[in-house]
Amino acid sequence: LPSMLINVVFACLFLGVKIPKFSELWKRSGPQVVYGQIVAWGQYVVGLGLWVLVLGKIFTDLPAMFAGILPVGFEGGHGTAAGMGPVFAERGWPEGQDLAMTSATCGIMSAIVVGMVLVNWAVRKGYAVKHKELTEQIEDDSISVVPVDQRPIAGRLTVNSDIIEAFSLHLVVVGLACGIGLLLKQGLILIEAQSVYLTENQLLSTFPEFPLCMIGGLIIQLLEDKFDKRKHIDLGLIHRIQNCSLDFLVVAAIAMISIEVVKTAWLPLAILVAAGISWNVFCVTTLARRILPDAWFERAIAEMGQSMGVTATGLLLLRVVDPDYDTPAADAFACKQIVHEPFMGGGLWTSAAIPLIAIYGPGRILFIATLVISVWLFIGWLMRIKNTV
Repeated sequence: LPSMLINVVFACLFLGVKIPKFSELWKRSGPQVVYGQIVAWGQYVVGLGLWVLVLGKIFTDLPAMFAGILPVGFEGGHGTAAGMGPVFAERGWPEGQDLAMTSATCGIMSAIVVGMVLVNWAVRKGYAVKHKELTEQIEDDSISVVPVDQRPIAGRLTVNSDIIEAFSLHLVVVGLACGIGLLLKQGLILIEAQSVYLTENQLLSTFPEFPLCMIGGLIIQLLEDKFDKRKHIDLGLIHRIQNCSLDFLVVAAIAMISIEVVKTAWLPLAILVAAGISWNVFCVTTLARRILPDAWFERAIAEMGQSMGVTATGLLLLRVVDPDYDTPAADAFACKQIVHEPFMGGGLWTSAAIPLIAIYGPGRILFIATLVISVWLFIGWLMRIKNTV
């Protein structure tokens, strides 16, 4: 289930969404994009740095791909961990999937626990500007039940059910996006066959399918924007398909974890997880206020939840400190996801990093990650200087 459902989740990423201009996205979420990239690339620096300097010299029985377990589990989540399973297997280390999913499980649990600790810290310090006390919240909201008179619609029916059920139509659209992704994968395999170097390293044939399904969804949405004047794709129904798939994916992924495999590498995995948590806490408590503008804590806590779990975790933590979305954090976070997800949150770079580590070694990828995070830190510094002038 996980390796199939992750294709569905990523195929839905752009469906039903009007693709805005990059200039508009940057205007609404520029600092959030910069901060999100720093958090994401920092996970690679931390994981790869620990491996190159310490873990790789002690735990010699583990392959170098272990260095990428932290960002695959934290930034990528259960879906990415499951989707990378075939990649780990084709590279001769099928146990990597179990460790990546364990990393994702630790990430999503610690995101909630550590996130709530940080929320309480921020409230005491006065950093959470829109926090509501529990006594101010109605009971239904506090237990995650939407009040009866405030329940939103799940989606809109865009076609007459006498012709085809609207939900069925949307399943077909998602299936087409996945089909385009599979065709793109076959294209990569054909390209690889034309090069001896690519064939020897299996650089394209081991690339996972789910980022390609995301591209398939983007292609369909671009065609829909141009040719479909009646707008048959409804975002609400797409979200129902995506979120349902993600729920089943997470449960199935956790159920697939082999405890015996985890036992063999629990100590280095625990060190990686602890380092990843520390990096995210450092980002929230130290970097965020220096990079993000107004409502910096609300923006940072949402980012922490997403970078250690899933987008829903980030929104969950955000609602604790900004229940009515009064700050610009929710809008900035949502716009940032459109730019961020295709590359880092289980996207193209997250998918390519493991094969690149296996082929070129963790040292070179660490150099790339350090260079990229330095660039983003510099951009963040420039934006801060511009805002203070």
